[in-house]
Amino acid sequence: MMLACFTSQTAAAQTVESLVMPGPVIKGHADVEAECAACHKRFDRSAQNGLCLECHEDVAADADAGTGFHGRSADVGDSTCATCHTEHKGRNANILGLDETTFDHAFTDFELVGKHLEAECAGCHEADDKRRNAPGECVDCHREDDVHEGNLGTECADCHNPTDWTDSTFDHDTTDFPLVGKHRDVECRDCHEDQAHQDTPMDCVSCHAEDDAHDGRSGENCETCHNPSDWTDTSFDHAKNTDFPLEGKHAQLTCNDCHSEDPWDDVDMDMECVACHLEDDDHEGHNGTECGECHTNEAWTERHFDHDKSTDFILNGAHEEAACNDCHVEPIFETSPGTACSSCHLEDQVHDGQLGERCNDCHNETVWKDAPFFDHDLSSFPLLGAHDNNECDACHETQLFADTASECFACHRDDDSHKGAFEDQCQSCHNPVAWDLWLFDHNTQTDFALEGGHLDVACNDCHRSSLATMRTTGDHCGDCHRPDDIHDGEFGANCGRCHSDSSFTEVRSLQ
Repeated sequence: MMLACFTSQTAAAQTVESLVMPGPVIKGHADVEAECAACHKRFDRSAQNGLCLECHEDVAADADAGTGFHGRSADVGDSTCATCHTEHKGRNANILGLDETTFDHAFTDFELVGKHLEAECAGCHEADDKRRNAPGECVDCHREDDVHEGNLGTECADCHNPTDWTDSTFDHDTTDFPLVGKHRDVECRDCHEDQAHQDTPMDCVSCHAEDDAHDGRSGENCETCHNPSDWTDTSFDHAKNTDFPLEGKHAQLTCNDCHSEDPWDDVDMDMECVACHLEDDDHEGHNGTECGECHTNEAWTERHFDHDKSTDFILNGAHEEAACNDCHVEPIFETSPGTACSSCHLEDQVHDGQLGERCNDCHNETVWKDAPFFDHDLSSFPLLGAHDNNECDACHETQLFADTASECFACHRDDDSHKGAFEDQCQSCHNPVAWDLWLFDHNTQTDFALEGGHLDVACNDCHRSSLATMRTTGDHCGDCHRPDDIHDGEFGANCGRCHSDSSFTEVRSLQ
């Protein structure tokens, strides 16, 4: 019941609003004429702008973005839409409010400058279309004026301007071919026969083939010698433009002395000296192809090789007088002697390799046979005492020094008055100062201290046999005094219970 009542009241209100409508709307709004709420909000006139912009979205977008007339014009600002666009004036009413004679095109996204100021509105704006739909790109209106037939794209403003279509402001320096020198005076058509401007050759020979006095002999890289300021001004610098500066005698040569018929075929030519001077090589290849290490550009016969600076082997002493071939027997580019003495002096080495290859530990480059640097005291057998007065051959029968024995017995066997009883440990008593100056401490060097009557005993009294035999006898009194035992062994072998080492005949009292 309530719903019916509300519907009835709404319909009644709509009818009342329709009855008081001031007049018909324009054709564009005719479809919403019966719906007053589409453009009006009851009792809220300020909401009308929002309702307008809900339908006219493109105008709303301009206002928000500050573009187009509604976004740029200060007259629009906070004004209501109805200020300029009144309605209910009839189907054919003009509510646009546009006066083409006074409209300032600067408030649009396309300001009129140059020739555009003289254009008629209808030239760009079609009668039945919105003004905002007018084209904004040059090509939209000037496609028929494009003599380049689209080859240069659609950015006409890069070269042309609205003041005069035929007046081009193109800067050739922004291309891959900046105009310098004489090229600045050349007409466009001299290089661009058609106005396509695409695939125009940029190599010199394409335009200057007839100017080539070399008849193609020097190739097509004209810019290597010529420049755009003056074709006859050649600026080729062999030192800067190649990896081979012309110095000395080379500076006096003509191009043909080194280059073949086409010099550009010789870009990868061999620049080694031997490439041109093979017949001048008196060494017949023995010294390799690095001629520049000895010869100069000033004169082929002048040599400047410094063995001390140019190699890792400084020539000192007798080496300074040696001829190159004395060491460099084979071609140097195939093999080079090492820096070890044995590389050249293997046949002079009398030690049969036992002393290694460090010959310079003893020998020097001035004298090979004498060994001025050798110090026997730094070896494993320092020369002390009488040894220091001996001649080398007294111990070294040959120069195979590693085979020489270092034991005393090896040289002093004939001096052994002990006849081998004390084995070969001569150094236990004797020293190298003098053979007869011997010193042996029985108390510290053995396990049997000499005390009492033993102090006056001669060595041979006890050591009647070799040390090896003596070590097996032990240290009991009976081992030596068995013949002195008047008890005939009845009291055992421990004589020390009654006797002392001071006197064997003195008997201690037994308590």
